[in-house]
Amino acid sequence: VAVALALAVAVALALPSVALENGLARTPPMGWMSWERFRCNVDCRADPHNCISERLFIEMADRLAEDGWRELGYHYINIDDCWSAKQRNTKGQLVPDPERFPSGIKALADYVHAKGLKLGIYGDLGNYTCGGYPGTTLEYVKQDAQTFAQWGVDMLKLDGCYSSEEQQAKGYPEMARALNATGRPIVYSCSWPAYQGGLPPKVNYTILAEICNLWRNYGDIQDSWDSVLSIVDWFFTNQDVLQPAAGPGHWNDPDMLIIGNFGLSYEQSCSQMALWTVMAAPLLMSTDLRTISRSAKEILQNRLMIQINQDPLGIQGRRIVKEKSHIEVFLRPLSQAASALVFFSRRTDMPFLYTTSLAKLHFPEDAVYEVQDVYSGKIISGLKTHDNFSVVINPSGVVMWYLRPMTLLVQSWRVGG
Repeated sequence: VAVALALAVAVALALPSVALENGLARTPPMGWMSWERFRCNVDCRADPHNCISERLFIEMADRLAEDGWRELGYHYINIDDCWSAKQRNTKGQLVPDPERFPSGIKALADYVHAKGLKLGIYGDLGNYTCGGYPGTTLEYVKQDAQTFAQWGVDMLKLDGCYSSEEQQAKGYPEMARALNATGRPIVYSCSWPAYQGGLPPKVNYTILAEICNLWRNYGDIQDSWDSVLSIVDWFFTNQDVLQPAAGPGHWNDPDMLIIGNFGLSYEQSCSQMALWTVMAAPLLMSTDLRTISRSAKEILQNRLMIQINQDPLGIQGRRIVKEKSHIEVFLRPLSQAASALVFFSRRTDMPFLYTTSLAKLHFPEDAVYEVQDVYSGKIISGLKTHDNFSVVINPSGVVMWYLRPMTLLVQSWRVGG
């Protein structure tokens, strides 16, 4: 009995650290976020159409609900920085800017929920948010969690501007506990590792996975191909550390999708979508859904791509080949022995004919695959492991394959004889 009692006490004491088994984000969250495209534009008099206001979020919610996004899994409408008034109210509560959000956040959440969508909001674990609005210092963590829950918020992104290492080490786990204590299911997105350089020993990914549903590891994405490449380089250079940290309920977040904006070509847009999908990344678009082009929409609404991103195993993919020809190959294992391959060209000259085989990419011996090209839809049936094949990859573009085993010879299944 004494041993059982000691064990029960030990488990009870351990529970607060495992703050986050909230059952949420079992697949990478999908939706829309204001920051990259709309930033901290608060001038609603000069620019009512694009300023951070309830109108912007209502209009984006309408687009998600009416233009086919919601049915594909894009469920979150996420408010980023610059939504609040410049001061807390007399009770110390955060309040939205009264001119830009006259109906309040609760009314906005109700509107979003009525559309079959979810609302995300932004906070910062410091004296101020990055945009200079009131932060959530340690004494306000519980109160702000309660406020967000009362408003009907479904996701919180907690940034880390104007905070110390000590405040972050205390505050991020504290907010996880505070959110759970509200009783409302709120997905928790942490910026903690991004402020600590993203790597061990400063970042403990085991602890992080127990505290947060997703986390920003690296700097903000900008509307440029250089920015996308810098993120890809950092994530795959450090894949041995980052890849094991991700899984159902806890994801690495390389930041928003900028497809549909101004900085990426068509090929580069296809590449961002494919590389984020192979990374098992959250798919949070930051673009103007009211004016998005047909080609950008087709990339973001590719059903097979989304199916791969949302694979229930939740295994993050890895870069498995870096060629001298500036071709790179990425592999993501999927459920039911399927997998996704991305052939990515860093070349800037002309389309490149890349020849390899599944054997060279370490696929099982004697397997036969059906392959579907994720973008063209073209199907190759009966591809054997040792068959050589070629793909033509455009400069800064990708070819992405979904592979399903048709047959595996009996000995392949006999693990250990």
